[in-house]
Amino acid sequence: MSQPALLVLEDGRSFAGTSYGATGSTFGEAVFTTGMTGYQETLTDPSYHRQIVTQTAPHIGNTGINDEDDESQKIWVAGYVVRDPARVPSNWRATRSLDDQLKGQGIVGISGIDTRALTRHLRERGAMRAGISTEVLDPAELLAKVLEQPPMVGADLASEVTTFEPYVVPAEGEKRFTVVALDLGIKSMTPKRMSERGIEVHVLPATATLEEVLAVNPDGIFMSNGPGDPETTEHPTTLLKQLLEQNKPYFGICFGNQVFGRALGLGTFKLKYGHRGINQPVLDRATGKVEITAQNHGFAVDAPIEETVETPYGTAEVSHVSLNDNVVEGLKLTGKDGRVLAFSVQYHPEAAAGPHDSAYLFDRFVELMEGRN
Repeated sequence: MSQPALLVLEDGRSFAGTSYGATGSTFGEAVFTTGMTGYQETLTDPSYHRQIVTQTAPHIGNTGINDEDDESQKIWVAGYVVRDPARVPSNWRATRSLDDQLKGQGIVGISGIDTRALTRHLRERGAMRAGISTEVLDPAELLAKVLEQPPMVGADLASEVTTFEPYVVPAEGEKRFTVVALDLGIKSMTPKRMSERGIEVHVLPATATLEEVLAVNPDGIFMSNGPGDPETTEHPTTLLKQLLEQNKPYFGICFGNQVFGRALGLGTFKLKYGHRGINQPVLDRATGKVEITAQNHGFAVDAPIEETVETPYGTAEVSHVSLNDNVVEGLKLTGKDGRVLAFSVQYHPEAAAGPHDSAYLFDRFVELMEGRN
């Protein structure tokens, strides 16, 4: 027999459904993702730390869970919301069901609710605090607990998801370059994409010092995606300023784009409901090419799209913009000689489970390092 579950948003809207995954109570920021596939990669993306994720696709769990597609060592979402979970998984790679995986890792979820109505509510009102419970089924009582939770604005979460110990992902084939990747919530596919291009990747904790980075003698610096408010990431921002002064080639994605913006003296702000999914259109302003991208972010860089900005390190400009809402999707830093010194994008070029329109950005990083040697 199905166990009742309740979802309550901080503005008082509630949804009654049935338990999916573990039982208990959980709290976080309610967001939605539009991907029709790749739920395993979504669940294990550290950028979703402390978020209750709603899948807009109605049927979830059809292909079960396998042992190859995780993007980190665990499920990071705070809670999970689906409409129609698969009763039986069907895929030759599956080793267990999604329901069993959620239960095994203690992830509280809810199913059988109108996820379309929930998504429309979040689009109109914005991402907000929420709670899911199989223990507290009175909306007023659960709402009181939701309102006790801290907001996402001001949350320093990169320090909660970063690796504790440095590790190395060796280059595949002949080693061409050495890169330090600062782990702000890195996905496993990211160093793999660099490794495929002959890069030896030294993944360091978010707390790494300038001395620890330079001790690796890197040809380039990379900063990853990650959760939380970029205004709280003072150490990575200071570190990046020091590395830009050292004239180190830099590539950042997602949170790394926001840190890059702050290092250049730009601001960041919270989006109303964010960009999450694998179908986000982005314009490359230099080429006019439109890329369909994978995204997962609730904050963005505040920069003038039609103007350049002079910084202590060179001239900064917006390189990519969202075609949905004109949000900054990339930054570029050039020197007095016109050469690119550093760049970043707000989306995920490693894109597991796809799309792969933006994989060329890793090649661009290789070219940037080649130009400095």
